[in-house]
Amino acid sequence: MTVQLMAIGFVLKFIFSQTSPLWTLALAIVMVLFAGHEVMARQTRRFKGWWAYGLGATTLLFVGLIAVLYGVAVLVGPDPWYSPRYVLPILGMILGNTMTGISLGLETLTTTAQRDRAAIEARIALGAARAEALSTATRQALKTGMMPIINSMAATGIVALPGMMTGQILAGVDPVDASKYQLLVMFLIAGSTAMGVLVAVLGGTRLLSDDRARLRLDRLTEEKQGP
Repeated sequence: MTVQLMAIGFVLKFIFSQTSPLWTLALAIVMVLFAGHEVMARQTRRFKGWWAYGLGATTLLFVGLIAVLYGVAVLVGPDPWYSPRYVLPILGMILGNTMTGISLGLETLTTTAQRDRAAIEARIALGAARAEALSTATRQALKTGMMPIINSMAATGIVALPGMMTGQILAGVDPVDASKYQLLVMFLIAGSTAMGVLVAVLGGTRLLSDDRARLRLDRLTEEKQGP
């Protein structure tokens, strides 16, 4: 963490001085790729093949693109709209929270499907569609993936002052204005996390079954042993 924070400080200083969309895009892609790796690395039983990495990375790229374009170009409106001083910090906050939600959602989905294998296959044998057969695991995964951001929103303001708001207050910004910016960021993060968890979990549900509505736990790797 220390090495990464020190290194990114020098990188951001260079990119901010360039104000180039190419440098901004390059660092944004690196951030998405690294976040996708972290999603994969936290899974006890990950999907085999390209989907082990691709599901999380693709979801993060999709969510990050939509959220940043909306948040920067529509809500904040800097000039130029691709200013790295706005794009990269907002993307970082979105990826950090969405990455956590996706990791928890996929982990819950795969472990619940493994644990409830007999019940899921019994529903399939009775004629249930794959979405219905996996509905319990899907709901649990969505709930778990959304829990961190919901808890954060419930406690923000009373239990804790968020980092962005605190930084603005320390920089001399009026607390009321700082709280408005923090509200914008929190809603943007919450919406991005909800969208990311939904896309990843529904994608994982489809990967856990096939066109014949069979449960395909063989598409998962063996459970990792040890810490």
